[in-house]
Amino acid sequence: MHLDRLQLSNFKNHADADFQFSSNVNCLVGNNGVGKTNVLDAVYYLSFCKSYFNSIDSQNILHDQDYFAIHGHYYGLSDNRETDLVSCVLKRGHNKQLKVNKKVISAFADHIGRIPLVIVTPGDQNLILGGSEVRRKFMDGVISQADHRYLQNLLQYQKAVEQRNHLLKQCYENRYFDDEAISLWDDQLVAYGQPLIESRRAFLEEFQPLFQEYFALIADKATEIPQIQYLSQMNESSSFAEQIKESRKRDAVLLYTTVGPHKDDLDLLLSDYAVKKFGSQGQQKTYLLALKLAQFEYICRQTGVKPILLLDDVFDKLDLVRVKQLVRLVGSTRFGQVFITDTQQGRVESIFEENPDIDHQIFQL
Repeated sequence: MHLDRLQLSNFKNHADADFQFSSNVNCLVGNNGVGKTNVLDAVYYLSFCKSYFNSIDSQNILHDQDYFAIHGHYYGLSDNRETDLVSCVLKRGHNKQLKVNKKVISAFADHIGRIPLVIVTPGDQNLILGGSEVRRKFMDGVISQADHRYLQNLLQYQKAVEQRNHLLKQCYENRYFDDEAISLWDDQLVAYGQPLIESRRAFLEEFQPLFQEYFALIADKATEIPQIQYLSQMNESSSFAEQIKESRKRDAVLLYTTVGPHKDDLDLLLSDYAVKKFGSQGQQKTYLLALKLAQFEYICRQTGVKPILLLDDVFDKLDLVRVKQLVRLVGSTRFGQVFITDTQQGRVESIFEENPDIDHQIFQL
């Protein structure tokens, strides 16, 4: 499966653009601000019905224009036609609309996983340096693309947490703790939350060796051993149902739900030390790339489809040896379609001159 053609109208700084892509490696080169990342974001839109960089859709419309439109022509998306058209259109004052072969998709969640995709950007460093919410979002995003049931459980669980928190605040305002109503939401938390915990543990067991393999490939003879530990409040001595019940008094005081998978985290280690505190910038960048490439491998194994891989300005903080190693890796048959942005056209061209067997296209923006 690959994106053959991308058409943009009034999307960010692209008033009218039309790209015909290689099924292997595509490099967009040019100075900062010319719109390389915006092209990648358009590809991301067609997979997730939203921008990776800006959560306010209307701000992705070109200034002084009334709409944006993104059209992607995919090969291999379905078995019954040569190409499939996926479109995302937004008009000011209207709801965003997603269509597949001109048929409107009413629930965006149903589209997630149809076009698997992995993106790596400089901002993803926050996965290592940021708080637990960023790492939970990463874990949820990986599993959701491979398991639609997980996504549905996650959405229902998040709604239950929101409703329980709202009820806790109401109880405080009314000076009356409605134990029966709280119990109903506790049941919802357990019904949807317990499968999340089990899926996350199973995911990490399979994901960790993939991550360690990619770290070794990118680092090339590095002696550090990377590890990921799943941090959860759910201990083996008591069930989730028991722990959520025991937390009621504390939650009533704090006015929010303090126990559950929405508090989980991942401990990212390098040779038993937190990479966040003790890893160099190069080690952190290698760690991040390994996480993302392992995400690619995990989704591929679970779905049988090679995700599209977007690498935005990933060469920064990597020495030339690791840059070449990375390009050779993603350009191999192990991967599918890849998009890379870079400011140095000469660097990109020289790498492909050394690796003429990698099918590629270079776009000067």
